[in-house]
Amino acid sequence: MYAKQYEITLPADYDMETIRKRVSESGHLLDDRAGLGLKAYVIRERGIDGSPVNQYAPFYLWNDTGAMAHFLVGGGGFQNIVRDFGRPVARHWTGIACHAGPARTALPRAASRRLTPIPSDADPDGAGLGLSALIEHETEQLQRLCGHEGVHTAALAVDPHHWQLLRFVLWADSSAPDEEATERYEVLHLSAPGLGDLPEGRGW
Repeated sequence: MYAKQYEITLPADYDMETIRKRVSESGHLLDDRAGLGLKAYVIRERGIDGSPVNQYAPFYLWNDTGAMAHFLVGGGGFQNIVRDFGRPVARHWTGIACHAGPARTALPRAASRRLTPIPSDADPDGAGLGLSALIEHETEQLQRLCGHEGVHTAALAVDPHHWQLLRFVLWADSSAPDEEATERYEVLHLSAPGLGDLPEGRGW
């Protein structure tokens, strides 16, 4: 499993109905994309749910990195973003764990993201296993979070370049009840052709 997200921050006076219309007209195009676990078409609106910006920030979980590469650089869809908005930074993370929640059969309406730096001194006893212990703890926390009745899908992933940990959760609730979230989103559409193929539990 591989996670990917790009963030398109829009002007403060941007009419977000433009993005809603875009998704309503074309969101279905990836509903049967081979190699894709899920794509959540998510937005943030300035002044809503604590957001300081207007933003379109699609989030992906890929089962096949070749399919992800085709989407990004092989003319598989990302060219439409480049054409309409310019080329945003596409952040990516190696998957650590993924869980289906009790609300997996519902349509998610909200999402939460928690991005946290992994401290450079995460190895207090000098054995070299401090990072593993931290990830183990985060994996257990993710599993506990998935007991919440509103969780559709929850994923944990790591960026080993910037040493940053990502937790992304899809919720059936209209607002993400995640007190630890650094960002909250509205879900406009979910394409999930390979949802059943996403790993359950830790990825190793």
